[in-house]
Amino acid sequence: MKSAFITGANKGIGFETAKQLLQKGFYVYLGSRNLENGTKALEKLKAENLTNVEVIEIDVSESDSVKNARIEIGKKTDVLDVLINNAGINGGEPYTALAASSDQFLATFNTNVFGVERVTQAFIDLLRKSPEPRIVNVSTSVGSLTLQSDPYWMAYDFAKYAVYGASKAALNMFTVHLAYELRGTAFKVNAVCPGYTKTDFTGYNGGEVAEAGQRIVKYALLDKDGVTGKFISEETNPTTGEIPW
Repeated sequence: MKSAFITGANKGIGFETAKQLLQKGFYVYLGSRNLENGTKALEKLKAENLTNVEVIEIDVSESDSVKNARIEIGKKTDVLDVLINNAGINGGEPYTALAASSDQFLATFNTNVFGVERVTQAFIDLLRKSPEPRIVNVSTSVGSLTLQSDPYWMAYDFAKYAVYGASKAALNMFTVHLAYELRGTAFKVNAVCPGYTKTDFTGYNGGEVAEAGQRIVKYALLDKDGVTGKFISEETNPTTGEIPW
């Protein structure tokens, strides 16, 4: 049975992604910053007879928490097949480059960028033991420098979140380098935008969470001929999924 670890999986897109992977026969380690919230999510899944799942307490913004999560999962398995770096924050208001504080930038980068770095480095040894390791970094088209500077982009005048966008652009660069360093191996590493989705992150505006989950799961299940080192947004480009950095 293949296994997956998903950060920020107690709600929203992370929870939906966990649900879909469970339905496909995976054993899922459901990462949650708050153990109580993670347990509630676990109960929801088990109520749907999805039982190959357990909660792992992890705050990706804290190095000790990440180390403890690695120890806990290491007690249960020697191999991890899929890592989905989903945990993230939006940075909060004010959203503009001139008004946002340095504390906002630091906190957001600590979760959205350094958190991914911490988790990836902590779990890379387990992933290396998988015959088909997959890493999906959950990103957003808002983090595309090309789109953000294109006045013809459909979201040009309203997707202006300087703190969040900057953090995701940095995450994208991390993804590029990670894919490069793992080139020539069985790894597939991609940055995937799930699309504007109805969750608490967006005030429950946007598309259906099931579709967002499907977009992430697709890249967690790539075969040996699948892409790597790509920036994917099927919402933006329904044809090939690839969008400019």
